[in-house]
Amino acid sequence: MNGLKSMPAQRWLARLSFVLAGLAIVILLVFAGLKSVAMVAVGLAGAVVSLASAYVFLSRRGILRWLSLAVFVLAPVAVIAVYAFRDLLWVAIAAAAAWLLASMTARLALAGDSADWQMPEHPAQPPARHPYLIMNPKSGDGKVGKFDLKGKAEALGAEVFLLAGAEPVDVAEVARRAVDRGADLLGVAGGDGTQALVAGIAAERGLPFLVISAGTRNHFALDLGLDREDPSACLGALSDGVELRVDLGVINGRTFVNNASFGAYAEVVETPAYRGDKLNTTLSTLPDLLQGHRGARLSVQADGTQIEAPQALLVSNNPYGTGDIAGLGRRARLDRGCLGAVGVTVSSAAQAVGLLRGRHATGLKLLTTKQIEISADVPQVPVGVDGESILMSTPVTCTISPGALRVWVPRDRPGVPAPKPPKDWARLWYLAGISETAPG
Repeated sequence: MNGLKSMPAQRWLARLSFVLAGLAIVILLVFAGLKSVAMVAVGLAGAVVSLASAYVFLSRRGILRWLSLAVFVLAPVAVIAVYAFRDLLWVAIAAAAAWLLASMTARLALAGDSADWQMPEHPAQPPARHPYLIMNPKSGDGKVGKFDLKGKAEALGAEVFLLAGAEPVDVAEVARRAVDRGADLLGVAGGDGTQALVAGIAAERGLPFLVISAGTRNHFALDLGLDREDPSACLGALSDGVELRVDLGVINGRTFVNNASFGAYAEVVETPAYRGDKLNTTLSTLPDLLQGHRGARLSVQADGTQIEAPQALLVSNNPYGTGDIAGLGRRARLDRGCLGAVGVTVSSAAQAVGLLRGRHATGLKLLTTKQIEISADVPQVPVGVDGESILMSTPVTCTISPGALRVWVPRDRPGVPAPKPPKDWARLWYLAGISETAPG
């Protein structure tokens, strides 16, 4: 129960959120009267039409696709036009602003203690005497050269291996040979796929691992709180660093640091034309995938929960945030010792509209588990592992290896913002002092 006891600031924020929510309703009732019901209905209808037309655009071809795109664009315009014609646009804006402020204050009231979402730091000891860094000069539009990462790393005593040749290189084998020659720290300046392969060797040999944000997206670096604008700042871990003990995902024996994706995304990326023309290839491939005319039929099993024929499945090394849209691509902690899984099953416009219910949508499954198995009606399925498309034999098994990786990060780094908690109206009611019964 102690976790539910609110500080005075939380209590007043919770109360303010209810006041603002009430204000939004009052604005509608006072200035729109009976029209307020029609306003809400028109707004909901616009959202439903937009989502349904978006699904049709993605799942159909020909004239129907382009008609649905026109509907998708015009639906919100029509809603605004109706409000303006009835002289209710300012009412809608004012009510929406009050509701937005209510949502913001509610999240502030529900925010937990920072100690609960920050990964603990440990001393980075003993100092690395023979750090070995693998760098990809082509990654991230040439960040290795742009920030002189090789020269700066060597000035700190690191040995650097450049992936400069035209022939593919087995980076895992390069890392193994480096350890056999005495390397006592491994690191990568490159994409997340390369990070994952070398991280697996570091974990296997019990060595610290250094992440240098020289890739294109750097999702792993982002969730470690590293500087993605200046990858050379990551080298500070060699001279003044701390250690984070991070989980690793494992898929059919291969490690991953971010996620493994199945279904529509993996099938599209596997298409040969994707690299040369991503947009057209995606638009051309999605209709058959969404209608079930192409791609494997997947079956997912985790902790007694079954997901049949999802169009898309994402398995992540620790769950992604679900408190808001911005948090969907972030993990505040990488040491919870569990996998996150998000399965989407949408085979009609009606199911697409059902996604408006968020976490409670019938076409959406959110799981937290330590093991998940994906079977299919074909012997192999494409899987996007940390952004790289790989064909894997079915069934595919994903597990978590808790605390397997010792990541060294600079003591001084941007850090990870506090995740926004999901709305919990029962707890908010309790925090406001309106209810004396604690939820749960």
